[in-house]
Amino acid sequence: MKSSNGVLILILGILSFVGFGCLTGIPAWIMGNAALKDIDAGLADPSERSMVVAGKILGIVATILAALLVCLWIAMFAGIFGLAAFGASQSPR
Repeated sequence: MKSSNGVLILILGILSFVGFGCLTGIPAWIMGNAALKDIDAGLADPSERSMVVAGKILGIVATILAALLVCLWIAMFAGIFGLAAFGASQSPR
């Protein structure tokens, strides 16, 4: 039986959650899906399932949080630039 890279997936998930966001979260998510398919098919070591699931979940959560943070930044800058443009368009009295 081959290894399902459970330790690697868990490390990628932890790294994504402590500051690397999508950079390691997306690979943890994708590799976790593939590893779980291998485990369910009996091609990989089932004792690594808990590490794979934990790494995959951490990767998913970190990716979603990073995407929300990007949306928040975009909204914030759009609001700032919108207010600046509105203020610049007002004629002085």
